[in-house]
Amino acid sequence: MTIEPARAGEPPRFSGPRDPGDAWVVAPSGERYWGRFGAAGLLALDPERGVLLQHRVGWSHFGGTWALPGGALHEGEPPLDGALREASEEAGVPLTAVRPRFTSVLDLGIWQYTTVIADVVSHFAGAVTDPESVAVEWTPVASVSDKPLHPGFGAAWPRLQELLHVRPVIVVDAANVVGAVPDGWWKDRAGAAERLLARIAALASDGVPASALGLGATVWFPEYAVVVEGTAREAGEIDGVRLVRASCSGDDAIAGEVVDLVEDGYAVTVVTSDRGLRARAEEAGATVHGAGWLLDLLG
Repeated sequence: MTIEPARAGEPPRFSGPRDPGDAWVVAPSGERYWGRFGAAGLLALDPERGVLLQHRVGWSHFGGTWALPGGALHEGEPPLDGALREASEEAGVPLTAVRPRFTSVLDLGIWQYTTVIADVVSHFAGAVTDPESVAVEWTPVASVSDKPLHPGFGAAWPRLQELLHVRPVIVVDAANVVGAVPDGWWKDRAGAAERLLARIAALASDGVPASALGLGATVWFPEYAVVVEGTAREAGEIDGVRLVRASCSGDDAIAGEVVDLVEDGYAVTVVTSDRGLRARAEEAGATVHGAGWLLDLLG
């Protein structure tokens, strides 16, 4: 695909071969939805600047409205990858500058649209980087609804806005989870902890169904704090998981983590089958699930 030079008074347009996903899906009732394989968009959220919005060029579908950077998925492309790719192509969002927090899927049966809500973790300005945008602009959360919004985004925004304050974190009692499976873990406690960390890191990338966390939307990408004690403290760290090495009691370290995280506004889930620790965590404001809950998610 190439981009033709702009004619006088007109924006540049695409020409040449396009991806097979760049096509309309037409419902029996006549409504059209862009993206043969579905579509996805990115809601990049910055705590100081707000949401990055795209002002759609006039010749585009619902041109002149404001929406999230996004577009048609490629064949076989995961929606998360597609949303990040489209945001990079349309609004200059660096792929490593955001961390996904949750996704919300509109499923119409014949067509799906996935909104990826992601926190900005590295500052970037955003820019018009293809002909589909007139402008990109950081907009305070409270002011988003003041703009003329794309109808699809306008309908979804109230529901998405309600979830922007939710920040889930899962605190794992590693000794309890490892000990729930009699696989010889006692022969190498540090190695067993590292294997658990690797599995949790994979889960961190895949996400957790919203229903498992008792939250709205579709899939969440919680933060993880895995607490290790005793000789398991020798376990090496793995990207995507925060390792907490308990200096004394593992239970005390977990309880302390819960108190700090709840005070910081996180929605805390603790994984342990220990009754005493369960009571302490629930008293501090956390939701508690047994080791089996996490093992089921890990597969």
